[in-house]
Amino acid sequence: MAADFPTTRDLPLEPNASAILFIDVQNFCVRRDGGEFKDVPDADITGKYAYYFDRIKTTAVPNMQKLQAAFRDAGIEVLYTTIESLTKDGRDRSLDYKITGFNVPKGSDDGKVIDEIAPGDDEIVLPKSSSSVFVSTHIDYLLRNLGVKQLVMCGLLTDQCVESAVRDACDLGYLVTLVPDACGTYSQERHDNSLRTIKGYCRQIDTDALIAEISASKKA
Repeated sequence: MAADFPTTRDLPLEPNASAILFIDVQNFCVRRDGGEFKDVPDADITGKYAYYFDRIKTTAVPNMQKLQAAFRDAGIEVLYTTIESLTKDGRDRSLDYKITGFNVPKGSDDGKVIDEIAPGDDEIVLPKSSSSVFVSTHIDYLLRNLGVKQLVMCGLLTDQCVESAVRDACDLGYLVTLVPDACGTYSQERHDNSLRTIKGYCRQIDTDALIAEISASKKA
């Protein structure tokens, strides 16, 4: 007889079987002087990338900070992934990253999670060298060892590394919760299109509602 399984993705988190993953919230792509933007003209920063930096500063990072504090307070596992090669010259990175020109050298400041959500001493940080954390790290092994069945995700970029992780986690058997207002990409249109595209792979819930949910679970 087949084992019982959930018939919906719209399930509240079980704290003992959950974790939150912050995706690529690092100096490389958040800081003006980070590797992705250090050679970009100021005119493009205030023009082409104005939405992106405003979204990060006013919405995504503040919500990530709230989530981080709430999940820590609830005793739920907090993890991070960053774009970072295992070598200084990036010879181990994916073909896609080589073509794109992304190389965050091993041990560089660009590879560090931003100070605003700095990892705690005993929190796991996974360097990755491909879009999906499930392709270029052993996160699936780690999550199963941690007893995680429900995985919350947020970070950058909504329609690239976040979306890739959502799809892969779903296919590997995790119940995925995405927090849209703790994510960002280069335009509102791209953000919204991604949310519609992956709606069938994950539950989508905003920061305040998710915090209320885990707060209620603590009282239960």
